[in-house]
Amino acid sequence: EALTSAYARVRRVKTRIVRIFNTYGPRMRLNDGRVVPAFVGQALRGEDFTVFGDGTQTRSFCYVKDLVDGLVRLALSEVTEPVNLGNPREMTILQFAEAVRAAAGGGGKILFKPLPQNDPKQRQPDITRARTLLGWEPKVPLEEGLQHTISYFRAIAGAPPTS
Repeated sequence: EALTSAYARVRRVKTRIVRIFNTYGPRMRLNDGRVVPAFVGQALRGEDFTVFGDGTQTRSFCYVKDLVDGLVRLALSEVTEPVNLGNPREMTILQFAEAVRAAAGGGGKILFKPLPQNDPKQRQPDITRARTLLGWEPKVPLEEGLQHTISYFRAIAGAPPTS
């Protein structure tokens, strides 16, 4: 952010600063280490869900279509201060595992592993600036976004669809 601001000042060009929070959707890589593809892959394979820590840490998930809408609105605006783009709907990792299980129609039990050091206990964006300056907020419910994401992973993995 400091580099972008300095560049804008020195070069006298328009810049925008966005802080992107957890985003998910089709075209993610199953093995990228993030919780969405990890849980979806485990559910589709009928494996146990790997949860680090006790699962009470929180995250918020923004569907990619919503993020792109926010990015376009920011790019077309005159807003120069940093803007958070993400979904403020916060849920625990355990709640998210259950949401993936329900959307995928499968998955095993919860398998707990040690929490990595420096793993944040809470991740929830404050999107007040996005709402007030851009008229933006996420529209796609988690359950709908998960259905699109799971359909994509099924298609690339050749997994059978659920009824």
